[in-house]
Parts: sequence; structure tokens; C-alpha cells
Amino acid sequence: MEIYQATIDDLDGVANLFNLYRIFYEQKSDIDGARTYIRERIERKDSVIFVVRDGQKYVGFTQLYPTFSSISMKKAWILNDLYVDEIARKRGVGEMLLQRAREFAVQTGAKSISLSTAPDNLSAQRLYVRNGYKRDEQFYHYELDL
Repeated sequence: MEIYQATIDDLDGVANLFNLYRIFYEQKSDIDGARTYIRERIERKDSVIFVVRDGQKYVGFTQLYPTFSSISMKKAWILNDLYVDEIARKRGVGEMLLQRAREFAVQTGAKSISLSTAPDNLSAQRLYVRNGYKRDEQFYHYELDL
């Protein structure tokens, strides 16, 4: 298996994984929308996407968005998406993606990586804890839907 930063050449493979990721979170399948969304992120450099391939098969991806920490006056990253195809689960793909995201954050001088997951996604929570992530118990997270 290989892991690397996705380019426009990886559009179809990443868009397919992104569509499956959205379905996992109970969204309707929309491969055209997924393709458009991923194309825009890559072309506009709005995010950084790492992908894992097993031969020619795309088996996992993670997407990081930049942000900043005012308190530390440093860059930070939001790990917004992480998905591993069912056929590749329990083979270390999630670990590979988290490790690569960590290396990238260190290389870019970031203070931290933050992420969120569903309360019932226990396997993801175990993966994050195993990789050094700690659940925030200092701050509450709020969101305004528009």
C-alpha cells in the first residue's frame, strides 16, 4: 500500500471514497457532487488530501483544512474527513492516514490537529485515542447551521 498527497489525477478515486464517506454519515449518494467538491478543493488548494492505494484500488483518504489558533498564534489543521473502504478495514489504513496527517502538520509548523466524530463511531474513537488524540473536556463545541 502507498500513501501520498492526492492530485487532480486522483480525482475519481478520491471522489468515490468521499461519496462512500458521506453515505456512511447517512447522506444520499451523489457521485457527481462529490467529484465537483473534491475537484474544487484540489484546484483551489482549500484542503490537503492524503490517499492510500492498494495497487490501483483507492482504499482510504483523509482531508485536512487549514485554520489558525489565535491563542498560540500558530497554524492548526482540522482533520475533517477520514474514511477507509470496508475491504481495507483492520489493515492499518486508518493508522497510515493519521500518521501522515501528523507528519504533515509537524512539517507545516502547526500547533495541533483537531477532529470530530459521531458519538456512536466507537471504532474511530478507539483509533484516535490509540494515536494520541484526546477528547476535549475543556471546551464545548457549538455549531450554527445556516
